[in-house]
Amino acid sequence: MSSAPAAAPKAARSDLRFAVIGAGMSGILTAIELKKRGLGNFTIYEKADRLGGTWRDNTYPGLSCDVPSHVYAYSFELNPEWSHRFSPGAEIQNYFEGVARKYGVDRDIRFNSEIVRAEYQGGRWQLETRDGHRDTVDFVIAATGVLHKPVHPAIEGLDSFAGPCFHSARWDHSATLDGQRVGIIGTGSTAIQIVPAIADRVAKLSLFQRTAQWVLPLPNPAYSEGEKAMYRDKPELLQQSYVHWTRRFVDTFARAVVGDQDEMAKIEQACRDNLEQNVHDPDLRERLRPNYRAACKRLIMSDTFYPAMQKPNVDLVTESIERIEPAGVRTRDGRLHALDVLVLATGFDGHNFVRPMQVVGEGGRELDQAWAQANEAYRSVAVPGFPNFFMLVGPNSPIGNFSVIMISEIQIAYILQLVDLVRSGKCDAVAPKAAATARFNADLRAAMQGTVWVSGCRSWYLDKNGNPALWPWSFERFRQEMQAPDLSEFELT
Repeated sequence: MSSAPAAAPKAARSDLRFAVIGAGMSGILTAIELKKRGLGNFTIYEKADRLGGTWRDNTYPGLSCDVPSHVYAYSFELNPEWSHRFSPGAEIQNYFEGVARKYGVDRDIRFNSEIVRAEYQGGRWQLETRDGHRDTVDFVIAATGVLHKPVHPAIEGLDSFAGPCFHSARWDHSATLDGQRVGIIGTGSTAIQIVPAIADRVAKLSLFQRTAQWVLPLPNPAYSEGEKAMYRDKPELLQQSYVHWTRRFVDTFARAVVGDQDEMAKIEQACRDNLEQNVHDPDLRERLRPNYRAACKRLIMSDTFYPAMQKPNVDLVTESIERIEPAGVRTRDGRLHALDVLVLATGFDGHNFVRPMQVVGEGGRELDQAWAQANEAYRSVAVPGFPNFFMLVGPNSPIGNFSVIMISEIQIAYILQLVDLVRSGKCDAVAPKAAATARFNADLRAAMQGTVWVSGCRSWYLDKNGNPALWPWSFERFRQEMQAPDLSEFELT
C-alpha cells in the first residue's frame, strides 16, 4: 500500500502587509526593524500630528528622563550628543525625530490617523481610522505606549477654577507663570521635576501632596564638549557607557524590586539619608517622609527637589483637598489656597494599553471582553484568539525595572520570529494558546508576592484588582525567555 503524498510546503510570503499603531519610541523601532528584514509594506498610524509619543505630549518645565541618557537610546543608534546624564525631554524628542529621518521611517507615518477599530476577518485584519480611512493588513503591531492617557482627578469644582488649569501632559505654554501663584496637585515624578524648574519664577508655589515620595538623590551632571567629542570619536567608549549603565540598573535597582533584600536595603538607606541630611526643618521633613517601602511606587530620582521645597515661597500642603473654587483650592481644614494657575500632575492610566481602540479577534470576540477581569497577555506581547496581533510594552512588561527602549528591542525581536513563521510559509497565522497564557499569568501572579510592589502602597502600577502590571523576575530571565518563542505554546493555523 502506498502512502498518501505529503502536502507541498507553502511558498514564502513576500507580500505581507503590516500596520504599526503609534509613532512613539516603540513604533519607530518596529518600522526600522521591519525595514531591516525587507518587510517594507507597512504604515505607521499615529493619532497626533507629530511623532514622539510621551516625549511629544509632555513639554512641562523640568522634563527629563529618569533613565541615564546613554541607556535611553536604541542600542543600534547610541547618541554621543546628550547634554546631561539624564537629558531633557526636548533633546529626547529631537533624538527620536532624527532617528526616524535617518532610517526613512518618517515617510511611512500617517499622521492624524487614530485607529478606532481593528477586526480579524478571513485571516486578515481590517482597520478603520477615526476619519474613515480603511486598510487591510496581515499583522497589527500595537506600539501604543503605556503612559498616554492622562488622568484628571475627581475633585469637586475642578471646572470652576478661574485661571489656567491643565494637565502636566497638556502643558499650556500660553499661561504666565512668572510672578504668579501656582498650585500643583500630585507628587509623582512629574511634579518633582516641575517644582525645582519653576520655584524661582513664581511668587508662590503650593504643592498639594496626597502621598509623600521616597527620593533618591542622583545628580545630573552635564556632559562637557570634550566628553561629547570623545564619545563621538570613539564609539566603543559610548558602547562601554551603555553597557556600564545597563549593568548598574540590572545589578542594583532591578534586583532590589524583585526581592534582593541587600540591594533594597541600600536603596532605602540612601533615600532615608537624603531626607534626613537635606531637609532641615523637622516638621517639613516628617511631612515629606513616606510610610511605605522605597520603590513600592516608582522611585523618584532628584537632587533638586528637597532644596526647592525649602525655598521661602514654596509651601507643602498635606491637608486633603475638599474642592476647587474659582479663586483656588480649598482644603478640608477650611483654608483657601489662592492661586492664579493650577497644574494637574496627576499621572496616567497605565492600564489603558491599546484602548480606546476596539479590537475584535476570532469569532467576534473583543479584546475588552478578553480583558474584562484583567489585562492578561502571553509574555506581554500577544493574546489568545487574536492571531497576528502583537503588542510592544504590553501587560506585565518590565517597565518598572529597566529602560523601556531595551524592553521594546527584546520584544520586537521575539515578535518578528513569529512573523517569520508566516513569512516562510509555515503557517498563515499565529497566536498563543489559552492554556499557555493562563499558566504564564498564574506564575506571574505567584512570583509577584516576592516583589516590593505588593508591600502596601497605592501606585499606578496596580490594576483594578490590586495586581502590579509589571515583570516580577530578573532581567536575565526576561532576556532568556524572550530569546526565542516556544512554539508548543502557540496555535499555528
